[in-house]
Amino acid sequence: MDTSTKKTPHLTLLISALLLLLHITAVTSIGVNYGAMGDNLPPPLQVAQFIKTRTTIDRVKIFDMNPDIIRAFAGTNIPLSVTIPNGLIPVLSNLTAARQWVGSNIGPFYPSTRFEYILVGSEVLHWGDAAMVNNLVPAMRSIHNALVKSNFTAIKVTTPHSLGILNSSRPPSSASFQFGWQKYFLTPMLEFHREAKSPFMVNPYPYFAWNPKDNNFALFKPNPGLFDPATGKNYTDAYDLLLDAVHVSMKKLGFGDVEIAVGETGWPSAGDPGMWWCTVENARWHNLNVARKAGSGVGTPLMPGRKFQTFVFSLFNENQKPGAADERNFGLFRPDFSAVYDIGIMRQSQPGGGGTVAPAPVTPTSGKQWCVPKSGASEASLQANINWACTDGGVDCSAIKAGGSCFNPNTVKSHAAYIMNAYYQAKGHQDYNCDFSGTGSVTTSDPRLVYPAFSLSRSPVRRPLEQDVYICYSLNIAIDFEMV
Repeated sequence: MDTSTKKTPHLTLLISALLLLLHITAVTSIGVNYGAMGDNLPPPLQVAQFIKTRTTIDRVKIFDMNPDIIRAFAGTNIPLSVTIPNGLIPVLSNLTAARQWVGSNIGPFYPSTRFEYILVGSEVLHWGDAAMVNNLVPAMRSIHNALVKSNFTAIKVTTPHSLGILNSSRPPSSASFQFGWQKYFLTPMLEFHREAKSPFMVNPYPYFAWNPKDNNFALFKPNPGLFDPATGKNYTDAYDLLLDAVHVSMKKLGFGDVEIAVGETGWPSAGDPGMWWCTVENARWHNLNVARKAGSGVGTPLMPGRKFQTFVFSLFNENQKPGAADERNFGLFRPDFSAVYDIGIMRQSQPGGGGTVAPAPVTPTSGKQWCVPKSGASEASLQANINWACTDGGVDCSAIKAGGSCFNPNTVKSHAAYIMNAYYQAKGHQDYNCDFSGTGSVTTSDPRLVYPAFSLSRSPVRRPLEQDVYICYSLNIAIDFEMV
């Protein structure tokens, strides 16, 4: 193999590594739910300006028709979704009443405030009484027609659903809507969505289905996955599973083409004593992965290539929410605008205004550090690390596939070493990004002294480092330490 052939993988892999780093470290755009159940929350005008100037949050959803919040978003160009109270649904099934409502609640603010969705109630099929449920679709149609008659055609109508509408979700191929709701409520609702070109909105919360056995599955952490024999798809996180269960249920009614939007999802950063799964790191990791999925276009196993408009719950910790402590700790921010944790939605600090933002502390590392598999890690655990990192972890794993530059040696340990270190380096050398459920360890000892080097011809040899060799294990640290 001549010299020019040898150099090509260097350039290709360097470019791939650069693109990976840019992808993972880029700021993220995501929607957010702005709840107001707190007695210490900042004024809406400050909130709107904070979102616009200090974050990359690109849309906001509120749970009522608060005129102060609606006015606060005037002129920001941030899409705002508002919610009609469940109790008004029976009245608004009448077109005349719907036109009056639009004239009083939308007309005075639009288009200065950029309304995106009008949500007709919230989780009505789950929580509503018979009058609300029976009038839900007629009210959605009436509000839509009222908007059209007012020439507010850019504003869409939908309603968010809890996943209590599903009869089952595991595996997704067996999913279906609750039988009693299919014919009389969900079929006409999906017909409306298709006609109006509005999304079917659901609230998939892996948190509320959490159990200790499924901890890693719920939190996008390495796990063997759940295999669906009917589709041949393997699910390594609950979030994808829930979205595909919704899609399958829609498809069984003939509406697989209707778009899906995520109205709420999140994870609390604290809870009552004993709720050990409610931590800052779990909340950060869950919402970071949700945000990545929202904008990546990766989609799900049954909906590849799809993007989902997504609203994380929630903007602030809300100290007046009833129930257990976890209910008051879903926020991305505290009321003083300091970040509970960072999921990549902060812009660079701007002088003046908006309060002080204090992202979660990061301890920088110095010198050369690598993430290596622990000596006692089982092959099953290391393979789970590979499966997770190559799907939900955002790592480009083409190099360890057959024909790839780091395919040899074709062992689970060698492939896991490459993938685990690639993830650790791209994430910024934080120890918790090398944990991998206890199977990884950070080392300052050059792993090239432990793992064999390989020439670009992929023939296993041991050579002095100054020779023209490429250490597959060190691919994703090459930019930091080897090629500059």
